[in-house]
Amino acid sequence: MLVNMNEVLIPAKKNHYAVGLFNAVNLELARGIINAAESTRSPVIMGTAEVLLPYGPLEEVSYYLIPMAKKASVPVVVHLDHGLSFDLCVKALELGFSSVMYDCSTDTYEENVRKVKEMADLAHSYGATIEGELGHVGDNEGSAEGSSHLADPSKFFTDPKLAKDFVDKTGVDALAIAVGNAHGAYKLPPKLDFERIRTIAKTVDVPLVLHGGSGLTDNDFRQAIKEGISKVNIFTDINVAAVEAEFKKFSSMDKGIIDLIPAAVEAVKQESMKKMKLFSSDGKADMGRNTTSSVDLDAITKLVAEEVAKYLKK
Repeated sequence: MLVNMNEVLIPAKKNHYAVGLFNAVNLELARGIINAAESTRSPVIMGTAEVLLPYGPLEEVSYYLIPMAKKASVPVVVHLDHGLSFDLCVKALELGFSSVMYDCSTDTYEENVRKVKEMADLAHSYGATIEGELGHVGDNEGSAEGSSHLADPSKFFTDPKLAKDFVDKTGVDALAIAVGNAHGAYKLPPKLDFERIRTIAKTVDVPLVLHGGSGLTDNDFRQAIKEGISKVNIFTDINVAAVEAEFKKFSSMDKGIIDLIPAAVEAVKQESMKKMKLFSSDGKADMGRNTTSSVDLDAITKLVAEEVAKYLKK
């Protein structure tokens, strides 16, 4: 069933587990993720990011993500991750995404607040949820998720003193924080600032998000979730698992794409299941079902057509 983030993250925050966001830039990734969620009875967040659109255009991705979410037997959020422009986030909402992240983290604090607040009002008018970022999560070299390599990431860590003000002023439903994490594969073991996570979690009421989950140790995940993380973003691990499975399956030139697809789907399923069990979201599909109603996007879109037109004219 298609839901927004509140339905899966509010119960996660309350019961001290986390829900994974897995990017799905093609049908094989999406099938593996959904299969994993249904097999483990786990809620799941599935989507794409603006930097991944060259590999799967937003509109084309929406053709399979949203119908698959609606048909799934577990709660599925369809989320645009790291939307960097207002227009793209609006397009995602119009296509039926039930959640967006408007990443204005490289702007000034005042601009970040102003722009995210504007998008939050619009997203909520669709019945969708919104994630913001305070501080800035950089990228490891070669990351598919971005290219903002930071010489000293600690200078961009989330300030706990600003976190509550940001959440209160913007109305975001989830907050991505920078605590030593980075997108892509880590070349050196990351050192997460668990005390900072704990402090922010005590300061704000909304669920906290950890980007750059691929490559962290199991203990890192457990500790981060214990301290207050409710959503973990994963892409590199499932991306690599899929291609490794295809390489193993491809033994001669008489193999075709249909020989490789099942291997990729199964590899993504297995890797996603590992993460769901590690995050303790397995068996939680029915938890908090009444936190918010499921998203009736068609009805909501009709009601807010004039509101959307007003924003687009700006």
